[in-house]
Amino acid sequence: MCQLQPDIFSQTFTSLCIYATSTAQQLPRIFPPAILEPSRIMRLLQYMNDGDFSLTEFFESDIPKYAILSHRWGAEEVTFADLLNSTGKSKAGYSKIRFCGEQTKRDKLHYFWVDTCCIDKSNSTELTEAINSMFRWYRDATKCYVYLPDVSRPRSDSTDGSNEPWELIFRKSEWFTRGWTLQELIAPASVDFFSEEGKLLGNKASLERHICEITGIPVNALRGSPLPDFSVAERMSWAASRETYRKEDKAYSLFGIFGVFLPIIYGEGQENAIQRLQEAVNKKVNEVQFVSDPKFASRGNVRQEKTHWLGFGNSGTFRGKSGLKCYRCDNRHLLKDCHANSDTVSKARDRRMNSNRCVNCGSEEHWGKDCDWEDLR
Repeated sequence: MCQLQPDIFSQTFTSLCIYATSTAQQLPRIFPPAILEPSRIMRLLQYMNDGDFSLTEFFESDIPKYAILSHRWGAEEVTFADLLNSTGKSKAGYSKIRFCGEQTKRDKLHYFWVDTCCIDKSNSTELTEAINSMFRWYRDATKCYVYLPDVSRPRSDSTDGSNEPWELIFRKSEWFTRGWTLQELIAPASVDFFSEEGKLLGNKASLERHICEITGIPVNALRGSPLPDFSVAERMSWAASRETYRKEDKAYSLFGIFGVFLPIIYGEGQENAIQRLQEAVNKKVNEVQFVSDPKFASRGNVRQEKTHWLGFGNSGTFRGKSGLKCYRCDNRHLLKDCHANSDTVSKARDRRMNSNRCVNCGSEEHWGKDCDWEDLR
């Protein structure tokens, strides 16, 4: 039976209900009267010797080392209520929790976190705080275990020749198509991938080439480079082809990628959620002083980009005029033939910063804030 320490999350606040008018409906927006902050409390599971789990709540300053699970949700996941009522053992998702607990013990850790059952999703306040804390929780984990139920690693002694190489199956895993798993891949320093059988496939470093090719995420981002080093458009491109079960989560799953904290309003729809995210990111970008040369100040912020937010595309493959260069790197070739790495692209942008050209595409006809081209790579 799951044991739970006294509920610290039961504190409530007075809500202010603001209505946002759209063409279809009026949507209630619930905001805390104070500035929204990530949760300062975290629930962790501990795998007991008798095979059960205990839940303990920790204040932010007292959180011990822990492992964290990354997975694709299935039809029968164990919830917070299931753990409290000891009703989750018959559910299919229980095996993932047990796997995470056993692997945590093997790695000589005492605590672990699983999103399905460590958050009381019936409490809207707690859910909002948890979603806004998610990136930090994954970043601070000692170990992140990625469980892939659609990847099976056959025995090395198999001789029937019917087994597809596990690397090919790994590249097709649905885990790489989900919205929430983007931050779960980027945030932790240590990410281990496990097969359906619970066998270690490799880690973020050993599988780096496969991961980069599957996701389009640069090596530097996987290795922990600060996310502000990558443009808004580039970070958006990492999420462009990913899907979420709830439409609003398309935006909510990116809060940590952009370092913003916003209320969670399920029912507002994807368009409204993305609009709020865009406004928060634009505000964050505009608060940073990018223009160092006064002669450019009157022309606007040349680093500001116009992003089409999860639906952006390419406005062209080449600028077409003699002497003009590749959008990405300023070298003389078609965009489709560009293989420049992130360092080369970054240097091209730095050169543009000290010129009268658009920092985004290199054009002399407009500034970055008016540019509609987006680098999908």
